[in-house]
Amino acid sequence: NPIEKQGDGMRQEQLRQRIKPFLLRRRKQDVASELPAKTEIIRSVSLQGQQRDLYESIRIAMDTKVRQEITSKGLSRSHIMILDALLKLRQVCCDPRTLSLSQASNVKQSAKLDLLMGMVPEMIEEGRRILIFSQFTRMLSLIEDELKAAKIDYCLLTGQTQNRDAQVDRFQSGEVPVFLISLKAGGVGLNLTAADTVIHYDPWWNPAAENQATDRAHRIGQDKPVFVYKLIAEDTIEDRILILQKNKQALADSIYQEAGGKGGQLTADDLSELFKPIGD
Repeated sequence: NPIEKQGDGMRQEQLRQRIKPFLLRRRKQDVASELPAKTEIIRSVSLQGQQRDLYESIRIAMDTKVRQEITSKGLSRSHIMILDALLKLRQVCCDPRTLSLSQASNVKQSAKLDLLMGMVPEMIEEGRRILIFSQFTRMLSLIEDELKAAKIDYCLLTGQTQNRDAQVDRFQSGEVPVFLISLKAGGVGLNLTAADTVIHYDPWWNPAAENQATDRAHRIGQDKPVFVYKLIAEDTIEDRILILQKNKQALADSIYQEAGGKGGQLTADDLSELFKPIGD
């Protein structure tokens, strides 16, 4: 659209004026100004060796498939193929073992998991209470294995968890220092103010979903500063998701100003950015 692609300020203002009578936004900082500070920190790590090679081989293959699909069907009818291609790249960044591909089965390196397991024990020694969010339940299982090996107690919440309240109570009471949570299952509706640290293991397209997850800790009842870490595989699709998040959010803010909005669909330019090679 002209607003997003061309930065058409006049149309942007016209749209803002048209929707203003129908939308009312109450931001958390306005209604809960007494909350402690929230600090966001990006922790980047480079893919190395076999993991980097796997990322590049999948990126090249998926880029070719997506371009062929778009040529054949057009951009608007290629979304399933596009989402599958992007999903595979995101999974490589998290841990190659999350992929159901034969070429990934022999790759043992996981830069982000190594980064996480370097952070968590130090944080626990400092007395911090940690929420770890991921969109992939398989990734949470891999983190579980690492926590068990390190003899770190934790609780887990996914869409398959039956005793949600019991898991929340264990964490809130101080019984365990780490809570592993599926973004979809636990991103809303939980009060986890015992936490002072939130780790987003993988970025999601919509920053609002991440913000809602962070708000499990940073909410009324919280009496400690909250530190929010985003783990990012450097110079990969994850870096580009962060850029898209910022661009879409800036666009929404500029249009709605006093209202909230959602980013639009991915454009051809977005896809070119997402499929860029490492180091480009």
